[in-house]
Amino acid sequence: MKIEDVKLPEDILFWAKSKGYAVFDSKPWDLNIIGVRKKDGTPNKFDDRIFVVCKDDSDVLRMWSWPATTDPGLYWMQNPMNKLGTACLVPGQYRGCWQIGLHSDKPALKQVKPVRTYRDGDKDAVLELDPATISEGLYGINIHRAGKSSQSVDKWSAGCQVFQNDDDFEDFMELCNKQVSSARYTSFSYTLLEEE
Repeated sequence: MKIEDVKLPEDILFWAKSKGYAVFDSKPWDLNIIGVRKKDGTPNKFDDRIFVVCKDDSDVLRMWSWPATTDPGLYWMQNPMNKLGTACLVPGQYRGCWQIGLHSDKPALKQVKPVRTYRDGDKDAVLELDPATISEGLYGINIHRAGKSSQSVDKWSAGCQVFQNDDDFEDFMELCNKQVSSARYTSFSYTLLEEE
């Protein structure tokens, strides 16, 4: 599937299920947070998407979708903060790995359990996703916002999952807070898919 194939909430849930991942659709406001990494994406662009699918109080399945990046920005690719290279989240499902917290003193979903990342260490403008570089740990792979209306990823992501627009992120955090207050789940799962 491709990002543009997702028209209905059932589409993105079917895609996740087809990969063997769990979906949460039995309780209102139990969020399915799903990122989709664009195949042949343009480096340093917000050309991926983050979706949220859940049931509302009327038991209706709803979907939201926002432009984002699931890749590190060009600045960190060329200036990695880790000697092994810049982190890039490995596609998969990460259960209960985030909680509401802070990123650079602003509200975000903060990583609280290990995730798997590739490491790209050649400092060029091409993102290499070499399975031999995969490691697992607490790397600060948070889910947060960029600026008011950022056009380039640049320093906004050193491996985080980053919303392009802060207004979109405000809507996302409202849903996250709704999960905590209504569904009573304080941890968040995230599923990262790749276009095929």
